Amino acid sequence: MFDTVLIANRGEIAVRIQRACEHLGLKTVMVYSQGDAGAAYLEYADRAVCIGPAAPGQSYLDKTAVLCAALASGAQAIHPGYGFLSENGEFSQAVTDAGLTFIGPSADCIRRMGDKVAAKQAMRDAGVPCVPGPLGALPDDKQEVLKIAAEIGYPVIIKAAGGGGGRGMRVVTQHSELIQAVNVTREEARRAFGNPELYMEKFLGQPRHVEIQVLCDQHGNGIWLGSRDCSLQRRHQKVLEEAPAPGIDAGLMERVGVRCVEACMHIGYHGVGTFEFLYEDGEFYFIEMNTRLQVEHPVTEMTTGIDIVEQQLRVALGERLSIQQSDVRSLGHALECRINAECAETFIPNAGTVTRWDLPGGIGVRVDTHVRAGYKIPAYYDSMIAKVITHGATRDQALVRMRTALAQFHVEGVSTNLPLHLQILEDSAFKNGAVDIHHLEAWLKLKQGRS
Repeated sequence: MFDTVLIANRGEIAVRIQRACEHLGLKTVMVYSQGDAGAAYLEYADRAVCIGPAAPGQSYLDKTAVLCAALASGAQAIHPGYGFLSENGEFSQAVTDAGLTFIGPSADCIRRMGDKVAAKQAMRDAGVPCVPGPLGALPDDKQEVLKIAAEIGYPVIIKAAGGGGGRGMRVVTQHSELIQAVNVTREEARRAFGNPELYMEKFLGQPRHVEIQVLCDQHGNGIWLGSRDCSLQRRHQKVLEEAPAPGIDAGLMERVGVRCVEACMHIGYHGVGTFEFLYEDGEFYFIEMNTRLQVEHPVTEMTTGIDIVEQQLRVALGERLSIQQSDVRSLGHALECRINAECAETFIPNAGTVTRWDLPGGIGVRVDTHVRAGYKIPAYYDSMIAKVITHGATRDQALVRMRTALAQFHVEGVSTNLPLHLQILEDSAFKNGAVDIHHLEAWLKLKQGRS
């Protein structure tokens, strides 16, 4: 049991967690770096504690500093949000060893699902469909690597076992390129993740990126909360998400969702989590599981009416799920646009002071943000400054509401990608639904060629 939660994060997700805690009558402690000192949203917490300089490695990523802040402030639990330490098994274990509650899955589950080879093995054992490829890591022997690729069939994709965030992967289209790609990716993985282990899979040509949200308690109960489509990506980074994933057979989606819950039971998972799949030609292929809260969780909340963060806190408190699978309903459609402080044309981040901040509103419109007029956007962190979420009875209605919301969202003092989102909403392929993961980059390239 706990009554005070330390929020080991910043920005909009820190505000989102604080509100959920307040709804449950829990006190909150927000940590902050010197780069975030003076941010108005810190006033929402019962207490704010500075944990170091602006650089993330000396503050939000400093496990010792965060843990010491929790112990010194009297917090009995730590919520990591997303990013930073949210999927760090060592940190989760340290929190537990200190006698505190880590609001997330066990350190063992984080480590297991963070290792892409081990995760794929666990999912195959649980009957979850996976991308074609061997179960184990790539051997060092070059001839064996070439043999594996030939058996899978080109093109193949080389991935770092400990990778994430779109890093540590390379597509290989022909035999002559394979060994060099493996060598380069292995060294990149060693430097970026401290783990040189690689694995190989079939590279799917035009897949969609579809997610399934799960929620499990500590008593062996689990449910899945519908699907999300996150196919609009640039450099493997999501730009716009929606729920449910359009155009997929409901029966097929249910079968995969049930498998995901069974997989959670198989590995003893508790908390919230997201199974990520590639979907092509009517088939699902597991790629990874995120053992944390997702940036795009609001679209699932809007379609199901379930407060995912509140449920995450309740699970950490040891409560049994009060929701059964039969209670879960996906009503209407929701979209989320990630609003970044960056140039809409070059994608270069733009730090600075926000001089005007007029938020949209109306039926079916939600804005998650930590920004207000006068806020100084620091240059040290992710450039996302808001998430605009709209909900409608149909996808078309959600799109109309998103167009209106973005048009009425006025920001001055810094550049944003609002113009880009408005242009995406007018793209005919996107309006029709079901674009693949390569669509946005191809669209951007075509757009740049015309300018």
